[in-house]
Amino acid sequence: MLATVETSSNRPDILTSSPLTLLCFDFGTKKIGAAVGQTVTSTASALPIIRAENGEPDWQSLDQLVSQWKPGAILVGMPYNMDGSENEMTSKTQSFIKKLIKRFDLPCHTIDERLSTREAKEISRENAEASGKKFNDRNEVDSFAAQLLLESWLEQNI
Repeated sequence: MLATVETSSNRPDILTSSPLTLLCFDFGTKKIGAAVGQTVTSTASALPIIRAENGEPDWQSLDQLVSQWKPGAILVGMPYNMDGSENEMTSKTQSFIKKLIKRFDLPCHTIDERLSTREAKEISRENAEASGKKFNDRNEVDSFAAQLLLESWLEQNI
């Protein structure tokens, strides 16, 4: 998985405060993958999918996640084309990030998410086959992708 880190934060020293809990989102116009992680062990766990309608997230669900986990920062997967150029989802994700910052007043970091969903599907398929279960890529793959993004980001930054 490619993982170039970018930061858009008004508090660049956020990584010096420990321990730190982070929420990560893999934005989509119909569903948003979510994961939570922390800096003590640099691990992350997938959370239930957050529904979105016409690109607008279920803000009540997001409010509950932020209230429950009390993150010190948020991470969002940034979609780019394979050549690194921006696309329609890049601008929609940037808009989502601006709304997150305004709503929660938390630092928001981004990570290049190219191939993260593909990687999440491949790992999920392998795990399903190993356990004798049928693979269904609608089963929380987006949240697993968010988990992989957060683990990658933690590995690079902690």
